[in-house]
Amino acid sequence: MQIRRATSVQNQLLQATSAMSEDKQLKIHLIAAARPNFMKVAPLWRVLSVASWCEPHIVHTGQHYDANMSEAFFRDLRLPEPHFHLEVGSGSHAEQTGNVMIAYERVVQIHRPDVIIVVGDVNPTVACALVGAKMWIPVIHLEAGLRSRDRRMPEEINRLMTDAIADVLWTPSLDANENLRSEGIPEERIEFVGNIMIDSFMMMRDAIEADDTRTVMGLVAGRYGIVTLHRPANVDSRETLGHLVAELVAVGRELPLVFAIHPRTLKRLVEFDLLSQLERAAGLRLTEPLGYVQFMNLVCGAAAVITDSGGVQEETTFLGIPCLTLRENTERPITITEGSNRLVTAAKLAAAVGEALLLRRGSGKAPARWDGATAERCAADLRRRFLTTRRCNAASAGRAGQKEL
Repeated sequence: MQIRRATSVQNQLLQATSAMSEDKQLKIHLIAAARPNFMKVAPLWRVLSVASWCEPHIVHTGQHYDANMSEAFFRDLRLPEPHFHLEVGSGSHAEQTGNVMIAYERVVQIHRPDVIIVVGDVNPTVACALVGAKMWIPVIHLEAGLRSRDRRMPEEINRLMTDAIADVLWTPSLDANENLRSEGIPEERIEFVGNIMIDSFMMMRDAIEADDTRTVMGLVAGRYGIVTLHRPANVDSRETLGHLVAELVAVGRELPLVFAIHPRTLKRLVEFDLLSQLERAAGLRLTEPLGYVQFMNLVCGAAAVITDSGGVQEETTFLGIPCLTLRENTERPITITEGSNRLVTAAKLAAAVGEALLLRRGSGKAPARWDGATAERCAADLRRRFLTTRRCNAASAGRAGQKEL
């Protein structure tokens, strides 16, 4: 299996290298691994792909190998086929991180970029950042500075490590800037660009509103809820997941729920013999993972969302939809202090849903620079930091050569 993967990547490298132009465009690698990564990469790809001064390439690490979790999102977000697909797949945290480093290093050794842009907080984020740092390639972290203060979360470790070694930190909110400053990050490495997840929504808004998923399911706007669960703390324990299943069944008696089941969650539901409880519940509709457009069509009409996802907290905040996050903490506290999100425990889920339904839709506000223009700000900062600097350095070298003559 490893031999096939290495051969596949090698062929991609040779094709890409032969097609490379000899101009002075800035060569950029955009790293994509999981669902939220795709949504963060898409707006940036759209802006950079039409710019004359750069040549972006998408590197898909293959963390989400299920078609509905990967190819569907590329299609919905109008992303091209990845220029490089590492085909890493699943595995333990160490296996996934190590395999991404090995595979991506092979890519970089032949197709060396001028800049690597990593996004989010998954294992490939830190893996590709480490490859860039060790090979002296500038690394930019998009969505930097988020902190949950909970180092039991693998994502928190990934965020801390990536921010420590990245050269430029693009932050989604002002509290992220403060987090980085408190960790001793120099101000010149920090750039407040805003939330690029909102760019994706704005980019796809017409398609989302025109989608008929809600209609096909027979759902009435404002009279149903959405559920997504995937974090190990919620789904990897029989006791915890069993309690959540019981609570969802209870909530479904009062508010019909659509549960888009993540592959990891489905595996645990089957393993713990809990799936049948959900299937028998009159108020629950179970679906496979949905594409971005289909999922957001459901979210836009929801009365409330129950989730443990970071991205969904942001999308619901922007839309003013009550969001109940099944976690002890969040790396996006601004969705609570300014938005429509609140943290809940499984024991209090049913009561929290009842309270959320009493809230006026649209309560809270969208934080600063959650406006759909983040990709443009990223592109402007990228050009200023790297392209302008490179040209200035070249001009300085030229003047120095003239003086020597």
